[in-house]
Amino acid sequence: MKAIAHPLVAAVLAGASLCAQAVPHVLLVQNSGWMEPFYSDPKSPFKPLVAALAGTVVRPGEALVLASFNQSLPGAPSPRALLSFKAGEEPVRARVAQAIANLDTARKPGGAALADTDLGEAVRAATGQVLQGKPGIVWLVTNNRNSPNNDQATATRNREFYALIHGGDTIVKALAFPLRMPVQGKHYKANGLMVYAFAVGAEGAAALDALLATGRIAQVITEPPARLKPLDRDTVRLAPRRVVNAPGVSFASQADGVLRADVAPDARQPSARIEWNLENTMYPYTISSATLSARSMLAGESRAIKLDAAQVRALAPGKPAPLGSSMALPVAQIPDQWSLAALKSAGSAYVLPGRIELHLADQKLELSQAFRQRMAALFPGDPLPDIFIPPARVQASTAVLPVQVRVHYGMGPLLALVGGLLALLAALAAAAWAWARPRTVQVLVDEEARTLRGRPGTSQPVYDRHGEQVAQLKTTLFGHRLFDVREGAQVRLGRS
Repeated sequence: MKAIAHPLVAAVLAGASLCAQAVPHVLLVQNSGWMEPFYSDPKSPFKPLVAALAGTVVRPGEALVLASFNQSLPGAPSPRALLSFKAGEEPVRARVAQAIANLDTARKPGGAALADTDLGEAVRAATGQVLQGKPGIVWLVTNNRNSPNNDQATATRNREFYALIHGGDTIVKALAFPLRMPVQGKHYKANGLMVYAFAVGAEGAAALDALLATGRIAQVITEPPARLKPLDRDTVRLAPRRVVNAPGVSFASQADGVLRADVAPDARQPSARIEWNLENTMYPYTISSATLSARSMLAGESRAIKLDAAQVRALAPGKPAPLGSSMALPVAQIPDQWSLAALKSAGSAYVLPGRIELHLADQKLELSQAFRQRMAALFPGDPLPDIFIPPARVQASTAVLPVQVRVHYGMGPLLALVGGLLALLAALAAAAWAWARPRTVQVLVDEEARTLRGRPGTSQPVYDRHGEQVAQLKTTLFGHRLFDVREGAQVRLGRS
């Protein structure tokens, strides 16, 4: 095995960075002494789970660094790279399964004692040495026993690990997947396993969100993830149930999380009463209490949203609470159906982007008792559930709901305008033809009839029988007239 800082790791990550939207993955697998039953139990599903997880989350073009970890000692560095490559056509699952096939619990140098565990050391190595502070996702597979130097004060060590997650800006999002996995080894037995997902940087967080949205992780890990971070944004979700007393307005949630408001062009109701479901998205936390306020930013207008209730209490995940509101609509910003914007959107929709912001102040979170009991069953004697309690500084949060106001315009005005333009063009064409068409008129010179032809806008001389000019004939769109008539000449217009 190679040290995790091996040049191969950097080369693979550099190659993956050239791929558009390719976020690298670092998969850390614990192999300290406390993990002995996961390796020695012949029925252990541990290694198949690791391979299946890697094969599920890593897509072609993304880099994967696979490493084992325990606690670094002189002569026994940790973490240690097992595999480093950019995913291509060869199945990731098979490559990872082969790489960990012979992995076993590590021992301390120069003796038979099993290696200790340092979760913080492993995570810092992954974010600092491997990712070098760049975006990525770190996966940590552990039995949750954090005991450097065989330290029995696991509660203190776990709090240090938790502070590492919450204390800095490196890890933007953190999730924990507690799994039931009963195994019996030669020295220990265990009931459960924990898989952590740490998103580094905003791009890492976006990649983790996108991965969760695909549902691929749920194919391997059926338990819902517990959110560790962030706890100050996107903590609740608003789902519209119905719109009251707003003719021509309807609301619907889209698959991409955007709330769409479909508005008829003649809708001029200044406000709409909307009944929502308020959902807590912070499993496993219950919002024991919080003060609510909301604003809308629609078409550049910032307006307060009047809520029926200013307080929320005992809002548990997965149990929506009804919330009524009155929200102003941007009717002043809706283009008239004869406006250029409306005519350009005829047959489709004119979109006004915006958002709704829901703010929770004086927020108090409680870890659900059911989750505590589950953690105690999976990790008996481990005080880790106590450190799932949110940091005291997290007392407020904001949820942002993107909104699209879509005004639907029919084809009537556009067809009418097109018809009018066609009629105008026809009239102009007729006028042009009439202008260009030669006009015939009879001119009587000394009572002798002459037939002359002329186009509108032209003038021509009129001669007598001796060839002398006696007048000028002006042809217009509306007729003819004589001018510059010689004195004493007998010249007049006949019939056209």
